[in-house]
Amino acid sequence: MPPRPIREGLFTSTPQPELIVGRCADCHQPHFPASDFCPYCGADEVGRDTMGATGTLYLHTIVNTAPPGYCGPVPYGFGLVDLPGGLRVVSRLEAPDLALLQKGMAMRLSVAALFEDADANPVSSWCYVPETAEDS
Repeated sequence: MPPRPIREGLFTSTPQPELIVGRCADCHQPHFPASDFCPYCGADEVGRDTMGATGTLYLHTIVNTAPPGYCGPVPYGFGLVDLPGGLRVVSRLEAPDLALLQKGMAMRLSVAALFEDADANPVSSWCYVPETAEDS
């Protein structure tokens, strides 16, 4: 069985993963996750767009202990990725060696199985990986 997304409406898986963002009709600012109102100006006319196939690592840390409710593997990277178009997103980060993550690294969006649900079905989520890393 193919993995199901951790939540519908967050990302696409094919042909290339992209985040599904909201884009305000008034101020044109993108936001993620998409919502029915603009978090910047409060307008309620928000469309959907995709972006985030690539980005630049802005800030990161390594998480060694699973926070409450997290079912995925540890350790994992966690950080902020700047996307073209001015959006900065919070994301889980994966890399063959998390210690090699550096501010300013080119990153690309990836979708991978994160954990199995109670019925042993895989659940996928988005993450960013260094541009040079192999697919997870």
